[in-house]
Formats: sequence, C-alpha cells, structure tokens
Amino acid sequence: MSQNANKNLVYIVEDSLSSGALYSSQLESVGYETRHFVDGYSALVAIKERMPSVIIQDVCLPDISGLEVLQFVNKQENPARVIIITSNSSIEVAVDAMRLGGFDFIEKPFTRERMLTSVKNAISQVKLESNVEEVKKSSTQTDKLNFIGESLAMQTVFRLLESASRSKACVFVTGESGTGKEVCAQYLHQSSARQNGPIIAINCAAIPKDLFESEFFGHEKGSFSGALSDRKGAVEVANGGTLFLDEICEMDLNLQAKLLRFLQTGTFNRVGSSQVLQSDVRVVCATNRNPAEEVGEGRFREDLYYRLNVIPVQLPALRERGNDIMLLANAILVEKNQANKKDFKQFSPEVQNLFLKYDWPGNIRELQNVIENMVVVQTGESITTEMLPASFGKVDKVPTFSAQTQNNLPTNNIQGDATSIVPMWLVEKNTIEQAINICNGNIPLAAAHLGVSASTIYRKMKNWDGDNQ
Repeated sequence: MSQNANKNLVYIVEDSLSSGALYSSQLESVGYETRHFVDGYSALVAIKERMPSVIIQDVCLPDISGLEVLQFVNKQENPARVIIITSNSSIEVAVDAMRLGGFDFIEKPFTRERMLTSVKNAISQVKLESNVEEVKKSSTQTDKLNFIGESLAMQTVFRLLESASRSKACVFVTGESGTGKEVCAQYLHQSSARQNGPIIAINCAAIPKDLFESEFFGHEKGSFSGALSDRKGAVEVANGGTLFLDEICEMDLNLQAKLLRFLQTGTFNRVGSSQVLQSDVRVVCATNRNPAEEVGEGRFREDLYYRLNVIPVQLPALRERGNDIMLLANAILVEKNQANKKDFKQFSPEVQNLFLKYDWPGNIRELQNVIENMVVVQTGESITTEMLPASFGKVDKVPTFSAQTQNNLPTNNIQGDATSIVPMWLVEKNTIEQAINICNGNIPLAAAHLGVSASTIYRKMKNWDGDNQ
C-alpha cells in the first residue's frame, strides 16, 4: 500500500487501556485514523501488515522494550516516524531512543496540543521525504560552500546530521571557537522538515543577564523599565522552526531552569504576563566549552544537559581535517573574489604548504579572515606568500593576565603603597587590548589565543564602556 494512502494512520503502542483510548480519541477528533496496541508483539504483527505514518510508542511495555519496536520499524521500507512516550524515570531510555532514530519524545504528563503538534510535524516530515530529489535541489550552492568537507571526521558529522534532520530531537554541538557551530545549525535546519520555518539564533554570552529572559520569552508592555510595548521573544518567533542557542554554557542557572521547563512542556510566559503560550521549536545548542565539566563544576544543570544532549555533534578543529583546509580555502577564495570583484584563481604551492602545516588556532573563522585580507588588499591571479598578512603564523604567544607586562608596573617594589595596585578589570582590559593589537584587530583570533570565546571579549568591551570607565 502506498505511503500516501497511509498518511493519516497512527499506531499507539501503550499498555494502559485508558491512556491509549484517550490518545486515540484526541487524534481521531482531528481526522487521524488510529489503532491501539497494548503490547509490543501485537504492534510488530500490525506493522508487518501495514506501515502507518506515525507510531506513538511507550518505551515501557509488558513484553518487549519499546526500543526493540523502534529498531524493527527502522529496518522496514518506508518506516514510520516514531514518537517516544516517556516518564521521568525512563528519560535516559528516551534519549537512547532518539539516538536510534526516534522522531520526537514527549514526557508524561503531556497536553493534547503537545501530542498533536508532534504528530503533525511527523506527518510533515513524511511528506517532505516523499520528494527527496526536490529537497536536494532546493539546497543552494552557498549552503554547500558554507559546510563542506571530505575528511573522515566531517563525513562522520554529516552522517550524524543526516540522521538528526529526520527527527525533532535536540542537538548539542561542541567544538573550538571558529569551527562552524552556527553554520552546522543552519545546515541542520535547512535539511529538516522545518526548513520553511524560521531559524532564530541567540548568543547566550552576548545578552546582559537582566535582559535575557525578555529576549528569550518576550515581555508585556510596562513589565519593567524600558518595556514600552509588547515584544515577542526568540522562543515565540521561532515557532515552527529552529532555535539556535550559541554559548549555551554562559546561560544563567535561573534561566536554565526556565528553559528546561519550556523543553518539557512546550509552554512559556512572557515577562510580566501570566498567560500561558505555546511554541513548537527544534532546539540546537552549541558551546566551545566541555559541557560535562561545566555540569561537574555546578555551572550547568545536569538535568538540562541530558535533555539537550540527545544527539551530540563534535565538530573537529580545522587542523584535524587535513586536505579539507584547501577545500575550504578554495571555496572561500571564490566567495571573496565575487564579493570584491577580484580575479584570484589559485593559491601558490608554497601557500598551500603553509596552510596545510599551520595550526589554525582560530579555525575556519581565521582562515576566512586571512583569505579576505589578501583578496581585499592584493591584486593578481595567484595568492603567493608575499601577500600573506604580516601577522600570519607569528602569534606564538599572547601575554597572560599580568599587570607587570600590561601596565609597566614596578616589579621590585613589593612594599609599595596601595595606590600602585591596578584593578583586576583594568589588568584584564589591557591584556585583551594588547592581544587584539598583536592580532592586527582580529578579535576572534585574539580570543582563540587567549582561550576564550570572541563573544566573551565583545561582552567585556561593552562593559568597559559602562561602569568601569
């Protein structure tokens, strides 16, 4: 039987008769055809006879594991989208289910709207994948240039993202600064059933703590000083699409709790309002830190970490990608040529050799900056070593936070009076400014050498213009 004929068929695998009847009633009220099974083996027999579009699957069954049903489904031709039902006690099993190819998971107790939204999204995914060739053609050349690679490390990333794009599961992207975490999120969005919806990015390190909740959930007019009108937050604007949370480990613990509640329920309140709103978003988050270490140090909630880390994606550093360096360099050269109306066609063998041996502490972002510098400043058909920026490959050491190196403080007068003590923020400010000067104004490169994110430097620079001045 064709997939189209089955487009409204939903199987419910739930050992509770009352719960299964309730789910069936709610789905049938909006036009779906349903069948309810109270054990796994009955569901397997029915799946062999007729594949539905969607299966709502409890992970805890009296005979076999819900994961066994999921694995069986995914081995069939035109497999159904499987939505996992879980409770707090089985959340780790649900995470495993998502990694095995589950489409979504919803936690008991859940609302009718939450279930219907998940089923609707699953049906949309089925329709989208019924015309795979059109989806492939819709990807622009620019998309491909932004996220390319032939190395084994990147092929592993691509396979993982391909699997993730078929579900609504949260994706946690880690990697050094400049490795392309936001581009990874855009690639994932454009490959999913949500590609026609919005993708909204929030840099958790760049928004002041006091304004974060408003940026995230929105606010009502008059809810605080400066709230002159109602405003939708990122969660509301991203409804039907993807919410990308960059530098997630910088998020305040109090807001982490509210984010966890939103992920569990799909509901939120604007600041200053008691009205409960709903939003259906796919969350992709990123950090250049080690999130497990952040959890261990108490700076990141463990329950939120496990909720977000359903599909972990580790982006390799550029220095670990071998010949991908030149693959990216040539793509960037074409892009910068077009933008600046230049005629560069290639890199000289000497430059290629330097590029392949260089450590690239700023990763792809640094590679882009180096190539753009040469294309803008130089003229010719071949990029040669003489065209490389003077700072290229020469930033071996960036001074640490030392008052002695930054402020010419006396080093042999330990008994000096208190007026010789330099405030810590000024020591830090001088260190960062010197690093930026050494890197010829390249803040991301300076950040890479200082061991912090570029957004951290931008935030500190903004603070210098405030109270510390």
